[in-house]
Amino acid sequence: MYASATTAQIRPGKFENCVVIRPPFLYRNRVKVCKKTAKDYSRIARRITATLFATQSLVSAAFITSGTVSVIVGAQLSGNPAWAGVPSSVLQLGTAFAALVVGATTDRIGRRWGLALGLAVGVLGTGLAVGAIAAGAFLLFLGGSVLLGVASAAMRLGRFAAAEVHPPESRGRAISRVVIGGAVGSVLGPLMIGPSGRWAQQAGMNELIGPYLATLVILALASLVIFFWLRPDPRDVGRKIAEHHPETVVRQGPTRPVFQILRTPAVFVAVSAMMFGQVVMAMLTGIASLHMVNHQHTLTNISVVISAHTFGMFAFSMIAGRLTDRWGRGPVILSGAAMLVLACALAPLSPGVLPLSIALFLLGVGWNFCYVGGSALLSDQLSPQERAKTQGANDFLIGLATATASFGSGLMFASTSYMVIGITGAVASLVPMGLTGWWMARNPTTLRTSRPIP
Repeated sequence: MYASATTAQIRPGKFENCVVIRPPFLYRNRVKVCKKTAKDYSRIARRITATLFATQSLVSAAFITSGTVSVIVGAQLSGNPAWAGVPSSVLQLGTAFAALVVGATTDRIGRRWGLALGLAVGVLGTGLAVGAIAAGAFLLFLGGSVLLGVASAAMRLGRFAAAEVHPPESRGRAISRVVIGGAVGSVLGPLMIGPSGRWAQQAGMNELIGPYLATLVILALASLVIFFWLRPDPRDVGRKIAEHHPETVVRQGPTRPVFQILRTPAVFVAVSAMMFGQVVMAMLTGIASLHMVNHQHTLTNISVVISAHTFGMFAFSMIAGRLTDRWGRGPVILSGAAMLVLACALAPLSPGVLPLSIALFLLGVGWNFCYVGGSALLSDQLSPQERAKTQGANDFLIGLATATASFGSGLMFASTSYMVIGITGAVASLVPMGLTGWWMARNPTTLRTSRPIP
């Protein structure tokens, strides 16, 4: 059909191993066919991970900006301080159920479209929240919180998109590079609360509208970042990597139902590590502010303790990722669970700022180790066709458990004490520790490798 084919010189940044096919007398219709090399896939993976890191930073900043004032909005719109935490609980439930939908959607239409649409729904939810504050409509505000949960679910599933474009030996680091975007958000978010509130006042609006308008703009920007720069689609890249390196896929064959996958020992351990890490963190931190208020601490002291916790959650993500790839998934999860037990034991001993800061700092680091190690372990166990729906189910279970723990810790604190919450958290932390130890005893090679093991 074609008269000749010659190898072309490829400019820097383009794929290697490309052939330009020149039909006779039709040089304007040249066709370039490229075969991607390992170097090309590595370049693609770095670009995708950088895009997801930027998105994680933006979305984290957005949720911290609006989440900081959501309690105040809830109390004002409901007219009852007891309902102040309801918007946050509704958002958590929205995140949990949306994880199932977003996970299934990204599997059908791709990660780029699925994540971008999820963040766009969050923009709509923020708009409803702004209108609700202006109109004084509490139920409308709760509806906006539900839609914001869709954006939260999309943001959290982004870590798995980074994992699937990397081979098993570097998935831990890939996940940690996305998770650490939360550290950037934890710095930028609080800085926007005051200025956005003052801008809203100068515009003649309720100052509480300001942080939500800032959230709206940031979520819209994050959605555009995903849509324009998350290319090629991580779903397609992950499938290509699995085709070229079938040894990295734990199971070949028909796609398994989610319930069957969740019963797999390694998957059960991974989900338990993330779920119980989130539950323990929600129990201790959700009520820490009220515990400190009862001991006559100022808001400044409370902010110091919460900042120490946030620093622990994100600052050591890169270390957690490297250890996950070097030590293996199991030892990192065990280390995280041990830190959770220690944090739960220390937190109730003293209401002082320094002891609480140390305890909640350890709580954050322990959560991070369980989260990164568990996410990497879960990614290892899934075929490309099973990833999105199973990861969505995982985040659904995490969100549901978090909402339950947040609600239960309030009831527990009202009827008992912070000491009881600490003891309960320590006992809960023993669950992932015991399950991981059992799984590692059944699979001794997990001590030395990060390759998928059922």
